Amino acid sequence: MQDFLTSPFVPLLAMFAVAYFLLLRPQQARAKALRDAIANVRRGDTVITAGGIVAKVVKAPANDDPELTVEIADNVQVRVLKTTLSDVRAKSQPVESAK
Repeated sequence: MQDFLTSPFVPLLAMFAVAYFLLLRPQQARAKALRDAIANVRRGDTVITAGGIVAKVVKAPANDDPELTVEIADNVQVRVLKTTLSDVRAKSQPVESAK
């Protein structure tokens, strides 16, 4: 047992454990929250696409349909894939101020 505690693998295992709890778990939680938000997107929500376009959801079909219809300007509607959404803001959610 003494040889194991003095081996160079103990610090390596400790670094992996710290990296897991500080980096990987929070990232997995954010990814799960985004998946849930995309699955529950509704008409009227504001979405941000991977290309940086901020749009308002006009038509949100059933969960199994991969497309949404969004309005990017007055009377300009486009269809986007749900997989291209990078953020979903609910109607009642306030916009974050830049600091």
